[in-house]
Amino acid sequence: MGDVSGVAMAVEHVLAKIREGKKLTTEDLFIIYLGTVVGDLREIKADIARLDDKIDKTNQRIDEIVKSLSARIDETNKRIDDLARSLSARIDETNKRIDAVQITLLEIQKLLIELVKTRQQ
Repeated sequence: MGDVSGVAMAVEHVLAKIREGKKLTTEDLFIIYLGTVVGDLREIKADIARLDDKIDKTNQRIDEIVKSLSARIDETNKRIDDLARSLSARIDETNKRIDAVQITLLEIQKLLIELVKTRQQ
């Protein structure tokens, strides 16, 4: 973009010519146009800086949310693991009880068969 203060000085020179009522050259018009462009660029740069700041703040908030969610997910996973272990232990205990009931039923069946045999004799 070059020397911005040089453009500002050139614009001031052209404005002085306008105040004095002098005729403007093509170069003078170009300098006025360049001055407006430089001004617009300054505003655009300021807007970009504000947007960058907003983006940085948003990214920080997102990072904080991700950390919080990660901790909560880890905590939830631990709770799920604990529940899975507890349920697995209960299922194992229930299976042992079912096995014991089946063994008892088989013994009762054998006793009934023996009882029927002894009655038939």
